[in-house]
Amino acid sequence: MLKDQDRIFTNLYGYDDWRLAGARRRGDWDGTKAIMDKGQDWIIDEMKASGLRGRGGAGFPTGVKWSFMPKKSDGRPSYLVVNADEGEPGTCKDRDIMRHDPHKLVEGCLIAGFAMRAVAAYIYIRGEFHREANALEAAIDEAYAAGLIGKNACGSGFDFDVYVHRGAGAYICGEETALIESLEGKKGQPRLKPPFPANMGVWGCPTTVNNVESIAVAPTILRRGGSWFSGLGRPNNTGTKVFCISGHVNKPCNVEEEMGIPLKELIEKHAGGVRGGWDNLLAIIPGGSSVPMLPKSICDTILMDFDSLRAEKSGLGTAAVIVMDKSTDLIKAIARLSEFYKHESCGQCTPCREGTGWMWRVMERLVKGHAEVSEIDMLLEVTTQVDGHTICALGDAAAWPIQGLIRHFRPLIEARIAAAKPSRAA
Repeated sequence: MLKDQDRIFTNLYGYDDWRLAGARRRGDWDGTKAIMDKGQDWIIDEMKASGLRGRGGAGFPTGVKWSFMPKKSDGRPSYLVVNADEGEPGTCKDRDIMRHDPHKLVEGCLIAGFAMRAVAAYIYIRGEFHREANALEAAIDEAYAAGLIGKNACGSGFDFDVYVHRGAGAYICGEETALIESLEGKKGQPRLKPPFPANMGVWGCPTTVNNVESIAVAPTILRRGGSWFSGLGRPNNTGTKVFCISGHVNKPCNVEEEMGIPLKELIEKHAGGVRGGWDNLLAIIPGGSSVPMLPKSICDTILMDFDSLRAEKSGLGTAAVIVMDKSTDLIKAIARLSEFYKHESCGQCTPCREGTGWMWRVMERLVKGHAEVSEIDMLLEVTTQVDGHTICALGDAAAWPIQGLIRHFRPLIEARIAAAKPSRAA
């Protein structure tokens, strides 16, 4: 269990002042110039040494991603883009970070931007996050007024601007290249890669897109040292993580914990346990709605980190833990997710545009049992034709929940079909 002195987000629940005075009292903006004085290469090396993997879902090493940015300009400016869209169902960690600890993100933007030789950061925030955007803009104004960002940021000789851009509600804009398209004022549709954003991103300039949590933890990592962060968690799955626990628990919450904590311990210690007790558990989606669910038998012992969950054919994703007890109609729950992904597909790729609607319609029939058993295998086959065959990962996100349902709960689907047959025959 994470010790209090190792917590990065010390105001996650908003008990303290979120403004600059409160942030400074908690240690933010402390020695920022000294960190920058150590140089860009030192910052990137420390981030690599920390083992931090992107907290937006993909889990790509953050320091490595920063190192892809050009060290010498070819005349084009470089940019940092922060993904604060957070449209993944079940996920609400970035929202609390921006609402209660916005200066961690603003300071992180400055340090990350300096390390990547960027001229500005654009924080692309979900349009529905009205209060969070207001808090963020107020924090940015305070930082400008105090000389922490802008011209000669923190007295470092480095000029850096931070802007907030409000999105318009499309889930697809959480994908980094669709986010860039939207930021440019175009329709939010993913781009083909290559070229990658580090070579040609926003306005055709070198760009790095990072999640809010990935950027917000950077100043603390650099103050305390990469070795401190890498000493938490498990090898290749280091540091702390904000977990969002929702669904059938007694106390839904966001909590910062060590990577690799057992899922059962996470729920019982922080969320008051499963409603009706652990034995009333049916299944858990461990990383936001796009990752495959796990049955109770696996949830008993699984560790919450990238590699442990991948080994069980699921994923950590955004670490949004959605708990479902025995009252849940799992087929209906997955059908609802299928409808969400069908609705949010940008329609650019044929497998996603056609496949998400087809999968949803089959799932709706399975909810009622109005299908043949052979259609379960047909549905599984279609998910494999969508998964991995689209420009972005939305096709995967639509396919994986269905794959998880069939993998672990096929008898439930077959029983639903069998139970419905007499009434259909009548």
